Amino acid sequence: MKTSLSTQDNTTRAPTAAVILIGNELLSGRTQDINLQYIANKLATHGITLRETRIIPDDEAVVVEAVNVLRNANDYVFTTGGIGPTHDDITADCISSAFGVALPIHPVAEQLLLAFFQERDIEPNEDRMRMARIPEGGKLIDNPISAAPGFNIGNVFVLAGVPRIMQAMFDSILPSLRKGPVIQSVSVTCNLGEGTLAAPLRELQARYPMLDLGSYPGKFDGAPRVMLVARGTDIDAMSQIEEELKKLVASLGGDIEQPA
Repeated sequence: MKTSLSTQDNTTRAPTAAVILIGNELLSGRTQDINLQYIANKLATHGITLRETRIIPDDEAVVVEAVNVLRNANDYVFTTGGIGPTHDDITADCISSAFGVALPIHPVAEQLLLAFFQERDIEPNEDRMRMARIPEGGKLIDNPISAAPGFNIGNVFVLAGVPRIMQAMFDSILPSLRKGPVIQSVSVTCNLGEGTLAAPLRELQARYPMLDLGSYPGKFDGAPRVMLVARGTDIDAMSQIEEELKKLVASLGGDIEQPA
């Protein structure tokens, strides 16, 4: 039997979040995004519910519309991509437009970049210094890898698109975000097919509407298996659901995968 249980600190209702992945390269398929998975997993451990994700082009009108809609509908919005030195790096411009503020050179960001360039004998040309532009009122998000900072304005956090830089930025801001209630998860892996599990799992979901139940087919140890996953914040329900899932599998004549 493979089971897992994870918990975190309990406070008030779960804050909500949205993620905006910005870049023509994502929509064309040339670049495969891995930032969303990282952000989603980290938010879950912090008790923040990810409600929506959008993948959008480097188009100012589209970015501004997405930012304004999602920041008004969620506690937090995270954007990735579009804060580099090239012509299609327009995220800072878009956030400035969305908030109706100026986009000046930030003195601290400027000094960080100049020091970084000087240390590496890089010419601080106009394009590179575009990365020091921060919407008025924005707070810098540290970039320990390549110096060019992200920023936070209102409930919007603007992060780099390069995964290792994005991860470093995100990790630095996560502790400052409000935590939600305890999020627990339980998983049970079995040898039944989804078609066999669908109807009884639907009935189980109706009995536990406070939980999110899902089935995820795949290969485990080289053999086809389905993982049944329950997630939720209701402690009483979560204490019961593992046994319910095991009973469901047994009632259908299935076997539960044993841990290694």
